Formats: sequence, C-alpha cells, structure tokens
Amino acid sequence: MIDPEIFRVLASTTMRLKDCPTIIKPFYQSKKDYRQLLENGTKELGELQNILNASGKYALLIIFQAMDAAGKDGAIRHVMSGINPQGCHVHSFKQPTEKELKHDFLWRAACVLPERGEIGIFNRSYYEDVLIVKVHPEILDKQNLPEMKAGTDLWEERYQSIRDFEAHLHRNGTRIIKFFLHISKEEQRKRLLERIDIPDKNWKLSLADFEERQYWEQYMDAFEKCILATTTDDCPWYFVPADDKNNARLIISSIILKTLQDMKLSYPRATKNHYAQLEMLRKKLEE
Repeated sequence: MIDPEIFRVLASTTMRLKDCPTIIKPFYQSKKDYRQLLENGTKELGELQNILNASGKYALLIIFQAMDAAGKDGAIRHVMSGINPQGCHVHSFKQPTEKELKHDFLWRAACVLPERGEIGIFNRSYYEDVLIVKVHPEILDKQNLPEMKAGTDLWEERYQSIRDFEAHLHRNGTRIIKFFLHISKEEQRKRLLERIDIPDKNWKLSLADFEERQYWEQYMDAFEKCILATTTDDCPWYFVPADDKNNARLIISSIILKTLQDMKLSYPRATKNHYAQLEMLRKKLEE
C-alpha cells in the first residue's frame, strides 16, 4: 500500500523543491505488477465514482501542474481509465482568450468547475497565473489590471485569492487535490528528444517547449513559493516524483482513492414513500 501522506505538502512545512526527489524506489516489482496494481486502482476508482455520482453531495476537483513533458496527460489517461466519462470532465487551460482576459484570473476556472457528483480534472489551471505569469511578468500587460496600492505584492494577493477560492469550494462540497509532478531537468531533456525521434510524438513538441527550459530555475522558484503559499489542510498539494511515469501514476491513483474513501460515500437510502412506490411498481410489473 502507498501512504499518500508521504507526498502531502503540509501547511507548516519549509519544503524546498531542490531537496525533493524526482525519482524514488518503485512501488511495483515488474511491469506486470504495475499493470495489475493500476488496474486494481482504476476498478476501485470506477466503483467510488458511481457512489459519488449517486450521492450527489460532493464534487472532486483534481489539479495537475508541472513542467512540460512531466507526464500530466499520461497520468490522466491511465489513472482515470476506469471511470464513466459521463461523470468526469477534463479541462486544459491554454492561453487566455480575449473574453477571459476581461475577467479576474479565477473566472475561467469557476466556469468549468465540476458539479456535485462529478469529477473535474484541470490539466494546468488558475495556478498558471502565479507560475508562467510570474516567470514572464510581461503577460500582465495583456490583463489590463487596475493600479495597485503602493507596497502591495501582486503574487501574495493572488495566493490569498486562491486560498479563499478553494476554501469557499471546500465549504460547499468540492474536495480539491493538487498534484505537482516533479521531474528533473535531465529527464525532461530525454523526453523532449523522444518527441523528436518518434514521429507519432512530433505533434506534442514546439519550439516554445525548448525556450522555456532556459527559465528552469525561475520556474522551480515559482512552483516552490506557490505550493508553500497555497497548500492547506483542506486543499493540499502533493508532490509526485515523476521521473518514473509508472510509479507516478500509482502514487496519483492512491491519493485520489484515499481522498474519495475519506468522503465516507454511500448510496442514498430510499425513503418509506419511495419503498412504497417501488412495491407498487413491482406489482404492476408482475401482472
């Protein structure tokens, strides 16, 4: 069994990303063992999703953030392969549209939140506005923000907005899991080269992916500050060593399962009136 608490970023921590491993001892013995463990996880996830949907009391929001080629797409595809697509929605956050730029940075995320009974997955998210925008502050020019008070720190204000937003969602039944897939710069280099060498992966690569590598240290600093500022007891961040894709997927699966298990979900119990209706239907069907 994988203990999710090993990877949870505590609100009181002084964690430093440079001290966090990008690879650890695998939780599987072989590829066959990995496939069996993942299959077991996807089967249980499918069962819990059914109960989540039937109960209709909670929603689950799963957020993935990482550097390019860290394995976000693959993790979503493999870990969530056993669920009913009708009750799960994946939203990828690209460059903001003209309409989105006319709103606050959380607005476009609020528009696509999962309903109670659903699982929502954000492949990147509103956190981009304290990550890529922090590394490339010139993006702020397009956001047409009002002037701030002297001495106000924009990033601290955004961290506070995120904490308030997530606390509001939690109070209203949305459970939030935030994953940072921690990949090494060397492993990213290998995966980017693979996207060149394998024709079927060419489409996943652009010049921008290479250009962003020169800002690696700035991104690591932005991720660290963001994670430390926005991890809370109710809406925690989890750092996932991501150099081993299979291991990362098993870790992610275990954390999602534990979160759903902790909701103590159950199918709704029928009322006396409902039971009476069912018995009436039974008699009609048996006529």
